[in-house]
Amino acid sequence: MSVYQNFCHEITDENGNLKKLILDYPDNFNFGYDVVDRIAEETPDKRALVWCNAGDEEHIFTFSDIKKYSNQMANVFRAAGIGHGDRVMLILKRHYEYWFAAIALHKLGAIMIPATHMLTVSDFVYRLNALEAKAIVCTVQSEVPEKILEALKQTKMSVKLWCVQENTDGFENMTAEMESASEELERIPTLATDPMVMYFTSGTTGDPKGVIHEHSYPLAHIVTAKYWQQAEDNGLHFTVAETGWAKASWGKMYGQWLVGSAVMVFDFDSFEPKQLTHIINKYGVTSFCAPPTVYRYLVRKGIPDMPTLKHATTAGEMLAPEVFRKFTKCTGLTLREGYGQTETTLLMANFKGYDAVEGSMGILSPFYNIELRGTDDQPVGIGEVGEVVIIPDETGKQTGIFTSYLDNEEQYKYVWRDGVYHTGDAAYMDENGRYWFHGRFDDIIKTGGFRVGPYEVENVLMEHPAVMECSVVGVPDSLRGQAIKAVVVPGAGYTPSTELELEIKNFCNQKLAEYKWIRLIKFVEEMPKTISGKIQKTVLRSQN
Repeated sequence: MSVYQNFCHEITDENGNLKKLILDYPDNFNFGYDVVDRIAEETPDKRALVWCNAGDEEHIFTFSDIKKYSNQMANVFRAAGIGHGDRVMLILKRHYEYWFAAIALHKLGAIMIPATHMLTVSDFVYRLNALEAKAIVCTVQSEVPEKILEALKQTKMSVKLWCVQENTDGFENMTAEMESASEELERIPTLATDPMVMYFTSGTTGDPKGVIHEHSYPLAHIVTAKYWQQAEDNGLHFTVAETGWAKASWGKMYGQWLVGSAVMVFDFDSFEPKQLTHIINKYGVTSFCAPPTVYRYLVRKGIPDMPTLKHATTAGEMLAPEVFRKFTKCTGLTLREGYGQTETTLLMANFKGYDAVEGSMGILSPFYNIELRGTDDQPVGIGEVGEVVIIPDETGKQTGIFTSYLDNEEQYKYVWRDGVYHTGDAAYMDENGRYWFHGRFDDIIKTGGFRVGPYEVENVLMEHPAVMECSVVGVPDSLRGQAIKAVVVPGAGYTPSTELELEIKNFCNQKLAEYKWIRLIKFVEEMPKTISGKIQKTVLRSQN
């Protein structure tokens, strides 16, 4: 029996498809003690983490290893005065120390704040001012220590600083300190309702917001891992994400360990499709999850045979139907798209047991009560665009949905207005009960009396061989209210020209309803993006 079954009841149909998941966990649930340590006690040699890097270094950690090293790191933290409710920032890329640190902080009841190594000094200044962090544990790579020291100089804050693996000026070496720390740790009282992790949003529509989840949050990812990614007991799941993003919570620890799967981690800096497929084959990865960008590169560079891979999933941005079809043709595997937010867990997906449909977000997660509602706050009909909203149970609470924004109660109340959580995302349901992303509510284009989601136009644009990357926005137009403008990064071998612009327009407009026609095209060398790689449509709209 997988450990997750101790904390939930699954209701399935005659085919084993999930109809409902009901959680049942103690008031003091703590992932560190109740999942990691429990597995370590029952099956100490069970594989938890398979780690390698681009330099051919390799480590395989069992659950007893994770228990041991997390206890040692927790004792280092405690000796420095870090405990319940203290905020600790982790900037550890894909280093294996991240997993020790995460579990150590969970056991202490401290709040983990993962961050990406790609942050600039000003990004660190913003986060440090917002967080009042008590400590930072970071990589020595990518000039992270230097950027942190400069940010601290600007904020004039006093923060406990550790690095890992190597010595660097201004930081203590956590790896060295762990060696002399005790491997024993008595359970420290925590509550399932205590804050556990804080992620900053990508900041596509404003300053990044601190999103806080409580200790019950990992349990909501049972659905993510088992019924979408199809991670399996004693399998090996590989999610590409760096640990600084919420996608790491989705695919690199919680749900996977709950269902008994080890996680594959490849610590790299420069993305190379052949490296990823080599890792998949070398270690026998059974399930894989990556953003559409990775699949686009794989399709364009050629996909080798991957005999151990059983399941492939994707989320985070637009996936062109052409990529979906080519990947399936090359591998025989169906790509299953999913949808959720930093503030939530998985909300919709092409779930296990259901046929995946290219371009569709699939069906609603049976873990949540979700509706599409119009601007009048009433449910919309089939084919009508509405906002994705989550309706909590009678207690007004929903496990897996964030509990607050950092120091922004007004924004939290706004997204939870009228007793439901407003995602701000627009979608519609077809006659078969499948859902299709329509864009952010703020990004919907109103042209000639019609409402157009940029996603559906971008899908067609991506089918043209000259389009490497694109984004569609609405710009002021005296005749239509808004005109549809495409911003395009041309692919290798294509040069921007009036002729190419006309060719792309004709190609797309022949496939689009007239009210969705592209009126303007602008070629750019690169898109304005957030630090997480999401295109900033607000910037594109301002560049008319």
